[in-house]
Amino acid sequence: MLQPPPSSLQVAAVPAQRVPTRDRDQDAPWHTEAVCRRDEAGLFFAPSKEPTAARLSREEAAKRVCARCPVMVECREHALLQPEPYGVWGGLTAAERRVVLARRRRRDLELKKAARATGQIAAAG
Repeated sequence: MLQPPPSSLQVAAVPAQRVPTRDRDQDAPWHTEAVCRRDEAGLFFAPSKEPTAARLSREEAAKRVCARCPVMVECREHALLQPEPYGVWGGLTAAERRVVLARRRRRDLELKKAARATGQIAAAG
């Protein structure tokens, strides 16, 4: 069995912030319902020197597992908030998560600029 990179899979770690999407036992952490807990971790984490075609195939298989998971959104948010540097989490690869984080940062900057501009207009008027 392939092993994930050290400290890349912290299944027992509860995220600092939860995004509740379903009615479930609020005392149980989201990851107890994760479908991937029943699958081999090697599906979600790349072995060293994995050929590109094999990586793409493995990532697509992992994403199919994520697509049927009842806690996919919570998993994705956990990986974005941590941020998790390796593996497929919540249906996104590490590269895809970097894109999401960059978009969020740009959006936050634009919102701050817009708020400042609105404040300046209100102060001048």
